[in-house]
Amino acid sequence: MSIIEKIIAGKWIAGPKVEDAIARAAKLNELGEGAIVNYLGEEFTDTQQVADALSHYKDLVARIKSKRVHADISLKITQLGLRISYATALKNYHTIAGAARRAGIFVWLDMESSDTLEATIRAYGSELRLGGVGICLQAYLKRTESDMKKLVKKGAVIRLVKGAYKEPVSRAFQTRQEVSENYERLMRYLFKNAEQFTIATHDDKLVEEARALNRSYQRRVTFAFLNGIRSNYAKAIADSGEQVSIYVPFGSKWIAYAYRRMREQGHASLILRSLLGG
Repeated sequence: MSIIEKIIAGKWIAGPKVEDAIARAAKLNELGEGAIVNYLGEEFTDTQQVADALSHYKDLVARIKSKRVHADISLKITQLGLRISYATALKNYHTIAGAARRAGIFVWLDMESSDTLEATIRAYGSELRLGGVGICLQAYLKRTESDMKKLVKKGAVIRLVKGAYKEPVSRAFQTRQEVSENYERLMRYLFKNAEQFTIATHDDKLVEEARALNRSYQRRVTFAFLNGIRSNYAKAIADSGEQVSIYVPFGSKWIAYAYRRMREQGHASLILRSLLGG
């Protein structure tokens, strides 16, 4: 691992172990911020990898409860065995969501590449009526407006992100301006039609617009940021009275995560700022 890689990993990722994530979440709580904790890794095709992920999430639920930290958990359907079978992934999702619900912990189902989208939405729908679960939607996908409208009508809790996977022009907006404009449209829809949701972006123009909208709509809005990026801005928003949560990844499989974030549109300047302390 190069020095640059070590710096980036240390800045963005809590550490390799569950206890590293819990410690980071506890520090965020002291700052008046919540956490969204994610075990790193995706596209698991080996049954042992899936079993390990399930074990990590069970441990995470137990530790969040025992340590009394304010933290959600976030998982990916390909961690849970989608590439083995949908039935495997669904069973594991039910296991984690059920354990978290009994512990009073909110569970986010993250979105991945578009070929997993239908399975992700279907799995989420199977837990939605029981409560305590949310789903991530990506503003760069052209179908997200339609998906959002259907999900909001069912009472879904949505975390809106811009999106960080490589997708063809037939499926996704390609320019930063297009993605930002679609994010704004989707965000406005949420304020008009949903009671609870999370705005997850480092784009201060969008964040400030969301804060202004909420002064009119008075929704249950959380502002989410990635661990180590725009930390000072996140703290300032939390200090102003807004609900803020920081996405905290942990685990050894950090390289793909870090590189995807570095490729994401608009993140070059944020990366530099985060490495300089902001």
